[in-house]
Amino acid sequence: MDGVILLHGIARRSASLRQMEHALGKAGYRTLNLDYPSRDKGLREITAHLREPIAAFGESLEGRLHIVTHSMGGLVARACIASHRPERLGHVVMLAPPNEGSEIADLLRGNALYRAFFGPAGGELTTMQPAELRDLLGTIDYPLGVIAGDRTLYPVESLLILPRPNDGRVSVERTRIAGMSDHITLHASHPLIMRHQAAIEQTLHFLRHGHFTR
Repeated sequence: MDGVILLHGIARRSASLRQMEHALGKAGYRTLNLDYPSRDKGLREITAHLREPIAAFGESLEGRLHIVTHSMGGLVARACIASHRPERLGHVVMLAPPNEGSEIADLLRGNALYRAFFGPAGGELTTMQPAELRDLLGTIDYPLGVIAGDRTLYPVESLLILPRPNDGRVSVERTRIAGMSDHITLHASHPLIMRHQAAIEQTLHFLRHGHFTR
C-alpha cells in the first residue's frame, strides 16, 4: 500500500487538511497528517523536526511515499526531500505553494506584528530568496504537480499588492517552479483550496497518474 504525508501551511494545523486526509484514506492510501512548529522555527529547523517521523512512516510502507502540501508546506516538503529524500518517493502535489515567494511577505517582512505572528519561517517567504534558502529547497527532480488558485478573499491585497491572477496570498505565477511535471489553476482561494472538491479530485488523479486531468 502507498502512503501519503500531509504538510499544512504556516500558522495552520493538521486539522486544516483533514478533509483531504479523509479523501486519501477512502481512496486506499495510508496517511500521516503531521503537525509541525510553523510559527516557531525556520525552514531548516522544521525540516530537522520532521526527519524522523517521515522516515519512520516511509519505512512502514510496502509501496511508495507520496506527499501532499498546502501553502508553505510545499517549501517544507522541498527541503525535506532535498536533505533526506525518502527511498521510495512517489508523487508530490502542492496546493497554492509560494515556490517563488509572495509579494505579501515582501511588503510585511519588516512589520513587527507580522514577524511576531509568523515567526522565522514567515521571513523566508519573500520573493528575494537568498542562495542559502535555494540550496535548502533543492531542485525539482521528482514528479511534482502544482495546483494554484485564482479566487481571493482578500480584495485589497489581491488588487493592490499581488500580480493577477492570484489567490489573495500568492500569485499564480509564483506557484510555478522549474522542473514541475504539471500545473493547473482552479477557482479557489488560498485558505480554502485544500477543501475544494476539484482540488481534492485533481490531487488524487496526480497521485495515481503523475498528471492532472482536464
